[in-house]
Amino acid sequence: MLTRQKNRGSVKLTVTVLVVFVALVVAGFVFKLNQPRVLSQQELQANGAVLLDTPRQFSEFQLTDHRGEVFDKNSLKGKWSLLFFGFTHCPDICPTAMASAARMYVGLEPEEQEKLQVVLISLDPERDTTDKLAEYVPYFNPEFIGATGDKYVLLKLATELNVAFTKVELEDGNYTIDHSGNMVLVNPYGDYHGFLKPPFEEEQMRLTLRSIIASFRH
Repeated sequence: MLTRQKNRGSVKLTVTVLVVFVALVVAGFVFKLNQPRVLSQQELQANGAVLLDTPRQFSEFQLTDHRGEVFDKNSLKGKWSLLFFGFTHCPDICPTAMASAARMYVGLEPEEQEKLQVVLISLDPERDTTDKLAEYVPYFNPEFIGATGDKYVLLKLATELNVAFTKVELEDGNYTIDHSGNMVLVNPYGDYHGFLKPPFEEEQMRLTLRSIIASFRH
């Protein structure tokens, strides 16, 4: 009788151990499936992402955002920032890039959105007033930020982030601005981390940003 009870106890213990083991294996598998896939350097490049070997510090600056508040180097710390240098009168590249960023952003999980901010930095301070930016930028997403300021501050900031632009006079007396179409990526330390090249496809952007954030060494 005692032997039979011992055998039953052993069987129950074995079954319990097996159930716990299987549960842990399944939980680990599910956890791994839910983790962002870390892309290789070649995959990142194929998706249009160029990362600096060593993130680069850049100078302090001060701009004004579309809410009339100061936007400076501290505004770039604590989360990832995707900066697009453009202007509201831009006929094609700027609205296309901002729309792609908006589609990418809404596809992120809420906790992922909290780690990322998208910023349009206007290279046209003459026409892009705070009111103009307040009309333009939230159209793409209410969480997006628009900022601009002194043209010399903009020139220095753009130059340090490898963004080329030039004002082009038109025959009708108006002007446009030729500029780089890249999106600059700034890490949570406020350092220049790399950039994304157009064309921008939201699924690729989302996959790429998730990979970069997941592999970032704090």
